[in-house]
Amino acid sequence: MVYVFFAEGFEEVEALTVVDVLRRAQIETLMVGLNKSSVTGSHDISVQMDLQLEEIENLDEVEMLVLPGGMPGAKHLAENDDLKKLLNDALGADLHLAAICAAPTVLSKHGLIKGRQFTCYPGFENQIEDGVHTDAMVVHDGKLITGKGVGAALQFALKLVEIIKGEDVSKALAKSMICL
Repeated sequence: MVYVFFAEGFEEVEALTVVDVLRRAQIETLMVGLNKSSVTGSHDISVQMDLQLEEIENLDEVEMLVLPGGMPGAKHLAENDDLKKLLNDALGADLHLAAICAAPTVLSKHGLIKGRQFTCYPGFENQIEDGVHTDAMVVHDGKLITGKGVGAALQFALKLVEIIKGEDVSKALAKSMICL
C-alpha cells in the first residue's frame, strides 16, 4: 500500500499523476489529507481524500509514503508534527520515501535525506544542505526517490511503480500509456 499526502496548496499534477499511475498498476494507493477530508490544490482543484492522517494507526501494510510538492503545500507538510512522526516511523520501518518538486525540503527538514542523492524543483536545493543534489528529473537512492517537478511527474510515478512491482510492469504500463 502507498500513502500519498495532501496538504492545502499541493501541486495537482504531481499528486494526482502519482495516484493515477499507481492505481493503474493495481497498487493500492490512498490519498491522505493532513487535516481535511477535501483538500484544495495550488490551482484551486479540490480533491476528496480517502482518509485523514489522524486515521493512520500503523504502517504494517505500507510500502511507501509519497509527498507531492507545490506551494504552500510542501510548507504545510513540513509544519505538520504528526506527519513528521510518521515519516520518522517509516524510516525506522525501512519504507520507501518519495518526494517531488519542493517536497524534498520536507524530508530534509526532518533529517531524512542525509548524505543521499536527490533532485528537486530548481532553487529549492539551496534549502537542502544534508543531501547531494543532482539535476536529474528523477533520482533513486536506496529507499529515497525524488522528482524534479511537474514535468517529471509521469517519470517519477513510473519509477515508483518500478520499485514496487518491477521494471517489466513499469515498462508495460508506460507502453500502454504511450510513454515509450
